Amino acid sequence: MSDDHGTIESLSSLAHDAQESYPPAADFRAAANQNSSDIYLRAAADPEGYWAEQAQQRLSWKKPFTEVLDWTNPPFAKWFANGELNVAENCLDRHVANGLGDRVAYYFEGEPGDSRSITYAELTHEVKRAANMLASLGVTAGDRVAIYMPLIPETVIAMLAVVRLGAAHSVVFGGFSAESLRARIDDVEAELVITADGGYRKGRVSPLKPVVDQALVFDNADGKPSTVKNVLVVKRGGNDIDMVAGRDLWWHEEITAYDGEHTAQGFPAENPLFILYTSGTTGKPKGILHTTGGYLTQVATTHSDIFDLKPESDVYWCTADVGWVTGHSYGVYGPLANGATQVMYEGTPDTPNWGRWWEIIQKYKVSIFYTAPTAIRSCMKVGRQVPEQYDLSSLRLLGSVGEPINPEAWRWYHDVIGAGKTPIVDTWWQTETGAIMISPLPGLTTLKPGSAQIAQPGISVAVVDDEGNPVSNGNGGLLVVERPWPSMVRNVWGDPQRFIDTYWDKFGDKYFAGDGARLDEDGDIWFLGRVDDVMNVSGHRLSTTEIESSLVGHHAVAEAAVVGADDETTGQRVVAFVCIKTQQEILAPEDAEVVLKKHVADLIGAIARPANVYVVNELPKTRSGKIMRRLLKDVAEGKTVGDVTTLADTVAITAIAKQVSGN
Repeated sequence: MSDDHGTIESLSSLAHDAQESYPPAADFRAAANQNSSDIYLRAAADPEGYWAEQAQQRLSWKKPFTEVLDWTNPPFAKWFANGELNVAENCLDRHVANGLGDRVAYYFEGEPGDSRSITYAELTHEVKRAANMLASLGVTAGDRVAIYMPLIPETVIAMLAVVRLGAAHSVVFGGFSAESLRARIDDVEAELVITADGGYRKGRVSPLKPVVDQALVFDNADGKPSTVKNVLVVKRGGNDIDMVAGRDLWWHEEITAYDGEHTAQGFPAENPLFILYTSGTTGKPKGILHTTGGYLTQVATTHSDIFDLKPESDVYWCTADVGWVTGHSYGVYGPLANGATQVMYEGTPDTPNWGRWWEIIQKYKVSIFYTAPTAIRSCMKVGRQVPEQYDLSSLRLLGSVGEPINPEAWRWYHDVIGAGKTPIVDTWWQTETGAIMISPLPGLTTLKPGSAQIAQPGISVAVVDDEGNPVSNGNGGLLVVERPWPSMVRNVWGDPQRFIDTYWDKFGDKYFAGDGARLDEDGDIWFLGRVDDVMNVSGHRLSTTEIESSLVGHHAVAEAAVVGADDETTGQRVVAFVCIKTQQEILAPEDAEVVLKKHVADLIGAIARPANVYVVNELPKTRSGKIMRRLLKDVAEGKTVGDVTTLADTVAITAIAKQVSGN
């Protein structure tokens, strides 16, 4: 393939003609929520009409909208702007009013083994009480509330109570530092922080309230005092904490004064719902603003269609923490809007052992399971003998989110966890898109391991070259969204120019996602990773994702990360870091470099052969499980490792740096 027009070369046999496919089973297709391809044609013919229909059918409106999309001031979209609704009422009250109060909303499983079931009636009651409590603390429509919590029911109650009042929340993942937390509090000018004393993680209590205290003590870069007036504290970890008189309040003490009577008020569909910050690994974190009507429409629609949800019988589990957008959209708002029964698990998949997830699936008879490829590969590394100890026969659909899933991990997920029968929906979307944009529909799509495949009904995407020209099938380029969509980011909080510059400057009227993608010969979409992760080796633009997939395609390899390190001769050289499966006897570590270099060259071509292959125990990852390739690039180039504040554990990168340097 020519590189004349800024396209990305895709040479791997993994994504070409020999690709196997998995059509929907006849019985699954017959019962699927979406089993007619007419939906794509109908939505493409009238996208606004399609989304208006979804909004009217799936949500309850206090004031019906008459205008669907206002795109008169691009890139600032407004959806259903003259309509009014209450998000919490759509997620709770209306289900109770429809006689579903006794349906379980959440099965909660704490990491120490405590558990509780919460029905829709109970959740509604608690959210109303919490809304009354927050109102007494001065929270009103338009305010912002920071939430820094473990994954426990009170976290969801807090989120829903905030939005019930028309305020917006900014959830900060409970692993972020005091400095990161303070930056987010300051940016949204929060007057209230909701936190917990601590939360359980990897067998111990991780303190949260002390981090909040630290965040609120020091002044920010401008020397300004914090805007926070109160801190509400949920008792979870039982760890000793300090309570600041006049500022800090115990949740369990305060809420006793409030009853469960609260009438939900309608708010405009463009009322802010939440501000969620990107991790800030490069530059100042961006506050991604999402609003209510369009967001809730798209998360409810995609949750129902992509996961083929049968709310009366399914038990659904999204493993993401609510500190990330996946937890917002597919752990709270989409599922609750659809009346789903969910599992919520506080801890990590390896605590107390690697059987914990599968034990939970067996216990609650989970039927829909949604997790990240990095978690799947970690389970591969441990071995199939662990999940095979559990009854996973309740599973009927699997999902993948967060990064491209390589074909080998897809097959393992399908065969070992899904018993070779469950469809897998490989979903592509971002914090900025708010909801899933590209994914198979399991009752319609013939699945291809490793491909997200097709844009959702009502969504228009394209793969283009650097000049914005569409590439032909078989070629790679840049993924763009061609027209507005309901759950799209509305702005970067407080910085509209950054919103324009970051997402719209390159192609003007098209949203540039920052991801490379390839169209196969059928026109299906394969993601090639972030454009920042595309390497230029001797004039060839190569995808790190494809080389990683080829490495994981070797049966001895569990995980791989590939970076392009600067090289005086070739521009960049391919450097690979691999984790070998613990139970394998196929490949000795001392033979790995030679064998895996040849393996990549055989699968992709000599141009992609790694210059170096390092066998490592662990790859450096963020707390959400994403591999930090930026740090590996620093190590490969012999540089001082950069900012590590977002890492779950710094031990891995320290060990790798010593290994590469030879010290």
